[in-house]
Amino acid sequence: MLLEDKNAVIYGGGGAIGGAVARVFAREGARVFIAGRTVARLDRVAREVAAVGGAIEITPLDALDQNAVHAHAAAVAAKAGGIDIALNAVSFMHDQGTTIHELSLDDFMLPIDRFLRAQFITTKATAAHMGKKRPGVILTLSTPGGSLAAAGHLGHCVSVAGIEMFTRVLAAELAPDVRVVCIRPHAIADAPEAGSYTRSLFAPKAAAAGLSVEQWMAGAAESTALKRLPTLEQVAETAAFLASDNANAMTATVVDLTCGVVASR
Repeated sequence: MLLEDKNAVIYGGGGAIGGAVARVFAREGARVFIAGRTVARLDRVAREVAAVGGAIEITPLDALDQNAVHAHAAAVAAKAGGIDIALNAVSFMHDQGTTIHELSLDDFMLPIDRFLRAQFITTKATAAHMGKKRPGVILTLSTPGGSLAAAGHLGHCVSVAGIEMFTRVLAAELAPDVRVVCIRPHAIADAPEAGSYTRSLFAPKAAAAGLSVEQWMAGAAESTALKRLPTLEQVAETAAFLASDNANAMTATVVDLTCGVVASR
């Protein structure tokens, strides 16, 4: 198993991506600790993992509560003997589709502040319990917005570009004891059906074009080189590989799972 005897912490573990990663991590032998704001969603993931014999524990937690996050990471490390893997899959509703002429300062800053704040808090908390005899891996998540110039996505694109630069600089700071790798999927094909917030996120853009969310996503798929979108399973399996020793030559990089979105430079 790729992650046998590894301890993994997943923030946003009740969400579509966090839950998918938790299931694959547990299947690959990791002891998984998931945290998030909604107990019912955490419980659902925990039941699914436990049903196939995986080891998982849940904790209700707000990733923006710095003191609570640090206390949780310390408790996990004390109980499990350290933290080997950390993933922040926390998400926040934000504006997509409004240009600067109508965009308020608060709406512009919301994704920049919340996504980067949560990433900083969770990373600082878990990194303190990694390294030395237990080399660590920190996984981050971005989107094609990190390298695309997409009109109406000013706050989103800036926040995602920030996550990718955060990944690179953090990798330089934590090397050689901790690897840091960013996963960049496109809109995930089956995420809306899995309860992802992306259905609500994409709905206004789809409606503005006179489309359903499903039709809008089909159009997004056609814009990729492979004419399809990544799936939750593909994101989760990639995360497991990147967190494993098989990927121990990889750090300070972004792994592209966009199915071939061409970046604008």
